Parts: sequence; structure tokens; C-alpha cells
Amino acid sequence: MGLIYDVTDENFEEIVVEKSYQKPVVIDFWAPWCGPCRVLKPLLEKLANEYGFILAKINTDENPHIAQEFGVSGIPDVRIFINGKEVDRFVGALPEPKIREIISKYVKSEADQLLQQAKMEFMAGNIGKAEEIYEKLLSEYPENKKITLEAAQFYIKQGRLDRAEELLSSIKEYHKEYFSKAQALKELIQFKKWCEELQIENELDRLLKEGSCYALNENYREALEKFLKIVQLDKKYRDEAGRKSMVAVFNLLGEGNPLTKEFRKKLAMWLY
Repeated sequence: MGLIYDVTDENFEEIVVEKSYQKPVVIDFWAPWCGPCRVLKPLLEKLANEYGFILAKINTDENPHIAQEFGVSGIPDVRIFINGKEVDRFVGALPEPKIREIISKYVKSEADQLLQQAKMEFMAGNIGKAEEIYEKLLSEYPENKKITLEAAQFYIKQGRLDRAEELLSSIKEYHKEYFSKAQALKELIQFKKWCEELQIENELDRLLKEGSCYALNENYREALEKFLKIVQLDKKYRDEAGRKSMVAVFNLLGEGNPLTKEFRKKLAMWLY
């Protein structure tokens, strides 16, 4: 459980500096007239409770000296303090997944710890225990779409495709930061079918089957190599299965992943 404080000039040292030696402190510089601040406020409060960090809210209208000291020029302005020092910052109402990514570098939520435990149980072959943890997380954090995605991926690997599709259908287009990955995981369901059921009649079938198995097991470089080879040999094979499979993997990895950048260039060379 996180703690939320209204911080002023008088209690800044006590709450931000001193408490940052006990647990991370996230400072939220805000103002009542700031629209993005109102968007960010409930999200930071939710994450404070989930991750257990201290949220220090500083009204810049009422505490201009602190804002000036920190060089705040635009709000919302968020800083992370650990052991009396600023370790990270961001400005603006960023998407929830991006904020989680930043915060997770310094503190793990209970949900993140349980997700890691579920992965370890799966790798150890304790499938029942892993499923128990995923279902517990889905019950306790129904709005956490990261959990929904990881649970769906688990069920795809287990061949529980109906359960996976049920979870993925709960992620709608307005869940902007998660929707493309949900669509990619739907492609992973297709990879599962191709990996296990595709009858090999030619070289392209072999490449598609092998690439699908690699993608299913998260060996993404090998998968992309196979799918790219399909594009090189026959762009129209199975309604552009090579290209579409590469795009699905890009969505799984995210645009910032080095593999995505590398193979997008390679794909473009063969398409255009």
C-alpha cells in the first residue's frame, strides 16, 4: 500500500528527502487549472497503492519556491527520489504502460512479482501452479491489461485457445497502448495452429511452420528470419502470410525493440 501526501515548503525535507531512504518517493508537480494533471492524478494514486511507493503531491501555485528550485517549467512534472536523490523524471500525462515501465525500474509491484513467479513456475513445468497465479492476478487486477496479455500468452502456449481468445476480447480498441499487442497475440493463436497442425507440402509450408513454432516459443529472431524468407520467395503465399506474420511479431515486440527496427528495414527492402 502506498502513502499519498500533500507536500509543502515546510514538510518537503521530511516527506520527500527523509522518506526516500525508506522507499521510492514519486513527486507530482501539479496545479488545479492543469487538465493533464487531472488525468494523471488518479493514475499515480492507483500506481502508488499497487507499487507501494510514496506519492508526494506538490501544488505549484501554492509552493512556487519548490517548483522554481527544481526548474519546473511545465506540468505535470514527475520526479522519482531514492536515497535523497532524484533518479528519474518525466513531463506530461504519459500513457499508463510507459509510466509503469519507468516506475518498474525502481520498484516492483506485487502484481509484477506474481507475474514473475508465474513465469518461473511455467519454466519449471509447474503448469497448474502457474495457472493458479495467473487466475489470481486476473481476479485481483481485472483492469490491468498487462496481466491480461501475459495470461492470454500463457493459455496460448497451453493450447487453451478459447480461454486466450476470451481474455483478448476484453481488450478493446480504446485500450490504445494494449490493443495492437492483443491483436498480435490473436496472431499467436494462428501461430499455434500452424506450428502444430500445418501439413508440410512445400518449402514455404516448412518455413511457415518453423517460423510459427519459433514465434510461439519467443525465439523471435529465428521466427522473423523464416517469415522474411517466405516474403522473399513468394509475397502472396497464403494471403501474404509472411508479411502479416512479421507484422504480428513486430507488434508483440513493440516498435522500440531492436529486432523490430532491424527487420522492418529488411521487410521494406523486399516489399518496395
